[in-house]
Amino acid sequence: MTESRSAAHFQKIYEASADPWGFGSDPYEQEKYGRTLATLGDRRFVAGLEVGCSIGVLTRLLAPRCDSLLGIDLVEQPLEAARARCSDQPQVRFERTQVPQAWPDGRFDLIVLSEVLYFLTAADIEWCARRVRGSVLPGAVVVLVNWLGQSDDPTPGDEAANKFIRATASWLGVLHQDRRPGYRLDVLERM
Repeated sequence: MTESRSAAHFQKIYEASADPWGFGSDPYEQEKYGRTLATLGDRRFVAGLEVGCSIGVLTRLLAPRCDSLLGIDLVEQPLEAARARCSDQPQVRFERTQVPQAWPDGRFDLIVLSEVLYFLTAADIEWCARRVRGSVLPGAVVVLVNWLGQSDDPTPGDEAANKFIRATASWLGVLHQDRRPGYRLDVLERM
């Protein structure tokens, strides 16, 4: 039976490398972050949530757009790096949380699920969608970024995005979709 990726899975990855995906230096990551920010336009957010914030590279870029921003990840090592990276941003805080089994308190007008949904099973993606529904403010934006390459992760990137979009179709509308080499970007808005 396929299961969502566990904290132990990511613990091993971060024990082998402090930045295993090259978030701080890979041109692919930098282009993806730039495209993600561009899709948000000039909008400012009252309360943001970044699920799977890792070492806080995207968090740092989102911080100036948010009055408050919560980054969550399921292992502590990357959160330590994220805290250091954003230490001069008093509106940013971090928590260790494993979604969808747990979900942070609060309501958000920005939720970013960048490179996380494909680590979940189809059932957990639907559970995550229900968690998002319970925490979005009116007019909220939900950003999905999913890698499209082959892997042994529980759900392929396209399938993960499509599953989430279908699960939220009655209350989130598709605002923007973009396919780039290696990833897709979907921006949804609370109706």
